[in-house]
Amino acid sequence: MRYFVTLAVVLLASPVFAADKPSFVLFVTDDQRADALSCYGHQVLKTPNIDRIAANGTRFTNGFVTTSICCISRASIISGRLARNHKVPDFNTAFNKDVFATTFPTLLKQAGYRVGIVGKWGIGGPPPKEHFDFWDAWGGQGEFFHTVDGEKVHNSAYLANQAAKFIADTPADTPFCLILLYKSPHEPYEPDPRDAELFKDVKITPPKTADAKFYEQLPGFLKTSLNRVRAVRDFPTPDKYQEFVKQYWRCIAGVDRSVGVVTSTLADKKRADNTVLIYTSDNGFFLGERGFNHKWLMYEESIRVPLIVSDPRLPKTPRGAMRDEMVLNIDIAPTILSYAGVAVPKEMDGTSLKPLVADEKPEWRTHFFYEHHYFHSKDPNNTIPRTEGVRTERWKYVVYPDEPEYTELFDLKNDPLEEHNLATDAKHKGALDEMKALYARDVKRLPPAIPGGTPGKK
Repeated sequence: MRYFVTLAVVLLASPVFAADKPSFVLFVTDDQRADALSCYGHQVLKTPNIDRIAANGTRFTNGFVTTSICCISRASIISGRLARNHKVPDFNTAFNKDVFATTFPTLLKQAGYRVGIVGKWGIGGPPPKEHFDFWDAWGGQGEFFHTVDGEKVHNSAYLANQAAKFIADTPADTPFCLILLYKSPHEPYEPDPRDAELFKDVKITPPKTADAKFYEQLPGFLKTSLNRVRAVRDFPTPDKYQEFVKQYWRCIAGVDRSVGVVTSTLADKKRADNTVLIYTSDNGFFLGERGFNHKWLMYEESIRVPLIVSDPRLPKTPRGAMRDEMVLNIDIAPTILSYAGVAVPKEMDGTSLKPLVADEKPEWRTHFFYEHHYFHSKDPNNTIPRTEGVRTERWKYVVYPDEPEYTELFDLKNDPLEEHNLATDAKHKGALDEMKALYARDVKRLPPAIPGGTPGKK
């Protein structure tokens, strides 16, 4: 009897059993809008390494964030919770212990995973280093260049180098989870010098809604918002706009090279066939739409993000698929846990994407709730309006809690660029009433919002 017990222990500890648990690499960029990848249809920016992940996985065409700002969205990605549930409202607030105890890195480590993180943590408070096996991350924005052995190394290349080291140092029989948090393509838009000449001969056509008439039809509080202030600062002339967008694209090209280093390392170390890859961004980004720059608001450019999941263990049939379901940043945590065979905490607001990646047809969400309560200064030259709303597959309803007289209703099926606000159109009162009711139900079931930031300061 003792022989069989001993044999069972040996077998359970062997690589055969360890291989049953997949490893993970989660790539998270900063401020990357959904269409800024060639696998999402970009005609100029080429991202072959990320495209390869999509070709071997599932590309979600309707990926969104539930709050469009880096610190809060990254907290949602790690916790699987909406902002008012993970309680990180700004750049200075850390996860509380109860919330962090249910995050996917904590739970994976408890389940025997080697967990590492590199890059822009972006969440305030003391860094939770003790909860990771490998920690090389920072709470603030960080810098685009690192000094390594006296040499300047771009952030995206630095993350790739640290990832390669982490993968190489992980025993072959140990499952791992590596989280790579990029600075690109966040301001100040400093690409890798190897990409400095990319797109130099390209002439960029501004988006349709960059026409001044779309800005002019906005209410005053949006006209004076930080989105407009940043646009005037960053691209005050057509030539400045051309260079701004090219620098943005160049930063993403560097990310793609970094991703290629990571995937090549996985192959070299014989880990590629059992490592689930997830690629996303913490929020979208305006590039001139409505005269805006940056994110924060609930327009599509701000809340849409790329989201790709690749499980190499699946048969070839579902690979390269596109799914149109509305998927969210809060879905990433439960997805990773479900692949790892770890119970998803009831506190998570997201839903595992694993069935969608497996080409199943589960019952799925028909709407989601959006909120942005960070930094709602009343300084007209430095403000981000607080925003809430709901989005269905067809309709979007937006409210501004500090400007209750103004609401927005968009018919996304017939008006995907959100050119026409139908909130005051009597012909659409029925749709407006339905969306108001949906929004009211969500607000009622959720705890109160948690405003964050310091009024009047950046």
